[in-house]
Amino acid sequence: MRLPIYQIDAFADRTFTGNPAAVVLLDQWLPEPVMQAIAGENNLAETAFLVHEPAGWRIRWFTPACEVDLCGHATLASAFVLFERDPLLPRIAFQSRSGSLAVDREGERLVLDFPSRPPAAMAPVPGLSEALGARVREVWKARDLVAVLDDEATVRGLKPDLAALAGMDDFAVVVTAPGEEADFVSRFFGPRVGVPEDPVTGSAHSTLVPFWASRLGRTKLRALQVSPRGGELHCELRGDRVAIGGRAVKVLEGTFFL
Repeated sequence: MRLPIYQIDAFADRTFTGNPAAVVLLDQWLPEPVMQAIAGENNLAETAFLVHEPAGWRIRWFTPACEVDLCGHATLASAFVLFERDPLLPRIAFQSRSGSLAVDREGERLVLDFPSRPPAAMAPVPGLSEALGARVREVWKARDLVAVLDDEATVRGLKPDLAALAGMDDFAVVVTAPGEEADFVSRFFGPRVGVPEDPVTGSAHSTLVPFWASRLGRTKLRALQVSPRGGELHCELRGDRVAIGGRAVKVLEGTFFL
C-alpha cells in the first residue's frame, strides 16, 4: 500500500521554524494500531490522518504514543495540503472528535476556528514548581494544566524535569506569562503523551486565549510560543470559539510504503 504523505512546518513562514506535522491522506481508515505505528515511525509531535467521507473531510491526530482529541498545528498543516491541492477553495471544515473545525484562507494566513476551552483556577499543585524549575504564581486547568509564571524570560529559560512532569496526571503542562513584544508567551510540555516539548501548540491556545483575553480585557491577541523553534499565532476570542491564525511551509512530500 502506498500512502501520500506530507510534512508541513505549521505556524511558520520559513523552514526549520514552527511545528512540523505529518499529513497522511487515506482512502479509508486504517486500523488504529497501524495509524499509531505510522505516527511512531514519523516521530513528530502529531501525524494527522484524513479521509474524505460523505459529509466531508474527517481528521484524526496521533502523537507517537496515543490518539488525541484536538491538535491545532496538524489541522493547520492538513488544511495547507488541501488548499494547495485546490487553490480556489476558500474554506475547509473538518469533522473531528472535537466537533466541526473550520479553516479559512485569509491571504497567506490560515485561520483555525477552534472551541474555546477556558481554564478553571486550581489550588497549588505539589511538586509543579520543582518539576518546572521555576516559581509558579498561579495554576489553572482545562485539558492541560496551565502554570502562570512571572515573566517571559522565566518561560524562555525553563529546563524542566520531564520525568517529573510525565509522572503527573494531566495531559500536558502549559507554562505562560505576559510577553515583552507579544501579548503573552507560552511553552508546552507533554512527555506523558509522547511529546517532551511541542514547538507550537494550537490546541493549547483554545485555553490560553480566553484566559489572557479575560486578563488583558481585549479579544484580539498576538501570541508567541517560545520553544527553541518558536512560532507566532494571531488569535481572537469569538464567544465560545477561538480563531488561531498562522502561516505554513511545505518541507517534504512523498509516499509512505505500508
